[in-house]
Amino acid sequence: MEFKVNSGIWGSMFGVPDVVADNFLKLASGDQIKVLLYILRCSGRVCTDEEISINTGVSVQAAADAVLFWQQANVLTSQSVSPAKQQTIMAPPPQQPQNIMMPPPQPIQHEIEKTASTVPEVPVKAERRTKQNISPSEIAQIMKDSVDVSELFKVTETILGPINHTFQNLLIWMYDYLGLKKEVIIILISHCKSMDKTNPSYIEKVAMDWADNDINDLEKAQSEVQRITVTNDYTGRIMKMFEMTRRPTSKQAEFIEQWRCRPIDTELIRYAYEKTIEQINKLSFDYINKILISWCDSGYTSVQQVREAENDYRSSKKKNIKASGDPDVDKYKVVINQF
Repeated sequence: MEFKVNSGIWGSMFGVPDVVADNFLKLASGDQIKVLLYILRCSGRVCTDEEISINTGVSVQAAADAVLFWQQANVLTSQSVSPAKQQTIMAPPPQQPQNIMMPPPQPIQHEIEKTASTVPEVPVKAERRTKQNISPSEIAQIMKDSVDVSELFKVTETILGPINHTFQNLLIWMYDYLGLKKEVIIILISHCKSMDKTNPSYIEKVAMDWADNDINDLEKAQSEVQRITVTNDYTGRIMKMFEMTRRPTSKQAEFIEQWRCRPIDTELIRYAYEKTIEQINKLSFDYINKILISWCDSGYTSVQQVREAENDYRSSKKKNIKASGDPDVDKYKVVINQF
């Protein structure tokens, strides 16, 4: 279905940063998008949480939480005004997009460091994976001493809801021991939330992978989210095509990634799947992959080309059937499927 914008009703217009449309439509909630659009509409005018709430229909607290989310994502910047030191928000001018870089996180100082001198030196990667169970009182002190951690906790709760002691430990570990920046952690958690994978162990695994691959700034984090999203969408199409009821194994995922990167037409993959079921009556990624490799090596990139080759082979088979003595033409073996 095609849509055409009704430009006749446009009056004045305002801009939306590309990064919002490219990376946050799937990660941000409806309330967060509404709040951002209203702030951008204000074209640089200072907005209060109460004003945002009245004009968007979200609660004052939800408006404040949404503003904090966009601040941590580096889309908005804040200004402190008024005697009461109420935090208000300044939307970037439409023609002058902001590119605010947050300072790198500083190591958190807490009582656990008192015992650091007694711990023997270990390799860097092993050391940063050392998780320590920080007590609630220590966490409270860390939040008091570190604005970054305090804001990280608040934004995480806007994304996931109330977080328990285990998750608080995880956030501190990602920030302090893995060295991930708070905005990167927010992108990571938002991405996991969008996939409904908010188990601490899964988030921990993703965090270690990002740290190992130096995914530690907004651009790299957003690119990684985009890559994973594309891969997951492609995998989902393959699963539906193969009538799979569970996620692919690691080996199956490797095959799927190879097909995506080559790239191989999905209709050709579907045809290879159908041939596999016809020949061995079960799903076999290895068998499908061999068929695809055979076709690609023969220069076939579409189902039409494969069918034409099959027809040519069938015709040749019929001409030579008397000489070959084969009584059943329908059971021919397509030459391009011989491995």
